[in-house]
Amino acid sequence: MSLLSSRQRTALRLARGFLAPYRWQAAGALLALVVTAAITLSLGQGIRLLVDQGFMTQSQQLLNRSIGLFFLLVLGLAVGSFARFYLVSWIGERVVADMRRRVFDHLIELHPGFYESNRASEIQSRLTADTTLLQTVIGASLSMALRNALMLVGGVILMFVTNAKLTSIVVAALPLVIAPILLFGRRVRELSRQSQDRVADVGSYVGETLGQIKTVQAYNHQAQDRERFGATVEAAFATARKRILQRAWLVSVVILLVLGAVGVMLWVGGMDVIAGRISAGALAAFVFYSLLVGMAFGTLSEVLGELQRAAGAAERIAELLRARSEIVPPTSDLLQLPERVEGRIELRGLRFAYPTRAQHWAIDGIDLDVRPGETLALVGPSGAGKSTLFDLLLRFFDPQHGEIRIDGRPIARLDPRDLRRCFALVSQSPALFYGTVEENLRYGRPEASDAEVQAAARAAHADEFIRRLPDGYRTHLGESGVGLSGGQRQRLAIARALLVDAPILLLDEATSALDAESEHLIQQALPGLMSGRTTLVIAHRLATVLGADRIAVIDQGRLLALGSHAELVAGNPLYARLAELQFGQAQSV
Repeated sequence: MSLLSSRQRTALRLARGFLAPYRWQAAGALLALVVTAAITLSLGQGIRLLVDQGFMTQSQQLLNRSIGLFFLLVLGLAVGSFARFYLVSWIGERVVADMRRRVFDHLIELHPGFYESNRASEIQSRLTADTTLLQTVIGASLSMALRNALMLVGGVILMFVTNAKLTSIVVAALPLVIAPILLFGRRVRELSRQSQDRVADVGSYVGETLGQIKTVQAYNHQAQDRERFGATVEAAFATARKRILQRAWLVSVVILLVLGAVGVMLWVGGMDVIAGRISAGALAAFVFYSLLVGMAFGTLSEVLGELQRAAGAAERIAELLRARSEIVPPTSDLLQLPERVEGRIELRGLRFAYPTRAQHWAIDGIDLDVRPGETLALVGPSGAGKSTLFDLLLRFFDPQHGEIRIDGRPIARLDPRDLRRCFALVSQSPALFYGTVEENLRYGRPEASDAEVQAAARAAHADEFIRRLPDGYRTHLGESGVGLSGGQRQRLAIARALLVDAPILLLDEATSALDAESEHLIQQALPGLMSGRTTLVIAHRLATVLGADRIAVIDQGRLLALGSHAELVAGNPLYARLAELQFGQAQSV
């Protein structure tokens, strides 16, 4: 049976993989660690010489030689400690930086379905808090554990060399020390994992609440949030308190037993010195080694708790790295799209249910053809499946039945990157990122020139308000574009889509939440954006629907009707009702 738990083996594999590129730095740190441990252990012999040849002989020459040797050892210890501390700390920081990059690079490629069942805030906690813990362990605790293990083994060997009789007293106490380590260690491991989970809950709640701070304050929900956050913090504290209590018991019991054995040994050694069976220097050296062994045991038992926490953190990081995206390029029969597709879209027998709602078909048997350059409006009540169609077109999910073709090619046989370069998306709540205006406009085309960026902004009727910002195109936006109006954010999203110049355009209710002036400006910008492109638009507004070549009526995941506005008003009851409710005067158009 393995001496290591599965969690510890996971931690070791993870650490070994990330340490591999820095094996020479690790070897240097290990060498410095061995040298400093050896020098520390040799100090005991220096003490023995100092007492027996310096103090006891009352010879100034021997005293000077002993002191000189002592300072030489201290100098070597200082140099070795510098090298050990620098290299170990460097490795800790470097490994965790690599780990964070690897985890982020992995997470950003996972399909959106992964984030339906995993909270983004908890993942963020793993990427920050857990990796910080691992940095502390790799950059400090692991070094302490190895150093004290060497001190323990070397100290016991030198104790035997110095006096086997006294050593037997200390060794006899070892089983008494190991027993509580095994007893408390398992409980500490479990509580460490629980403690990290509770800390992740705290981080998740903070991120969720502060991310929606306007809603929190608009509903005067601060008191309830304070109470809920307090309960979350107290739950984290309660778990941490249990872990601390177990570790405190572990450390105190080990210290009591080890130093108790040292006390017995001092009494026996003192009697031997009085009887002349050993020298005072030998006893002083033995006391020094005993204290080293005792401190090594105490430190090891304490560091073990940190290593157990690190094992839990490593397991949580490894869980993220083990997650696999369900949306990947095919391993065989990979197809490629031309540099610019025509934009023909075919949906054949499409059926899809979200993984978290597997019993409910979000798309239930849709067949639909969209011609190149056509503008197709998708109309239907909320929850009808309109946005889900966009998710499937972009291959954020794969349908359970049927297929989607772009220019006759099944998208399941395309590289997702190759597919998505053909689309530009403008959503109802456009995603803007922390950074400058021009960085947000270049999001889909980083190489675009300043002139191209400004031309896209002018076409989207965004240039005027951008130039009024404090630093124009170089103005830094807050998170999610805080500080801009809904119309301004939407026009930036349209400019970004224009700059990408993709042959297929997806508009997800791009004007539904805007005031009349903003809607007017965006309606002026949309024809230029849609010109020469296949456009699918989820629409609730009359102007957008009337400007479409055809309208598809969708309800409960099914395609109910397809035609022009006039045809659908006359022939489809659902569309006629939606037209009356949502479009107002549409009935009379």
